[in-house]
Amino acid sequence: MVIGSEKGLPAVELRRVSFDHPDAVKLNDVVQREYAERYESDGDLTPLDPSMFEPPHGLYLVAYDENGTPLATGGWRAREADEMGYSDGDAEIKRMFVVKQARGNGLARRILAALEDDARAAGRVRMVLETGSRQPEAVNLYESSGYEPCAKFGVYRFHEGSRCYAKPLHG
Repeated sequence: MVIGSEKGLPAVELRRVSFDHPDAVKLNDVVQREYAERYESDGDLTPLDPSMFEPPHGLYLVAYDENGTPLATGGWRAREADEMGYSDGDAEIKRMFVVKQARGNGLARRILAALEDDARAAGRVRMVLETGSRQPEAVNLYESSGYEPCAKFGVYRFHEGSRCYAKPLHG
């Protein structure tokens, strides 16, 4: 699916790929290094498995420019109520990331919309995500896209810098 060119934005192609696709792995390695730098840590330790992003229980996207260069990723995975604080019908956003040279072109917002549409079509009722206090651009993206703070969930639910957000998918 090609997106962006009709609105004066750079055209990109969003491709459904597996979480272990070579381009997804490459970009995941980059985002993990960025997390490690921002948080002086080992990166995001949330356990993820490629099967979590397989339809109809998830989706993983990589955005490519006209030359086939991977620029960004984003995915969602189905979650149900459990001891980690999720609720039945949740779709959790994971690995939203845009490489530095492609930032500022609305690419993350376009990926987010595609993830929301797919999760809604899969019958999910709420989109949720966890980010951190050292990612102000992510907080801005989600808040400006209709996400509101919610009860903390997931691996980092007890960390002070964790920020959890949710958005209903009805309508």
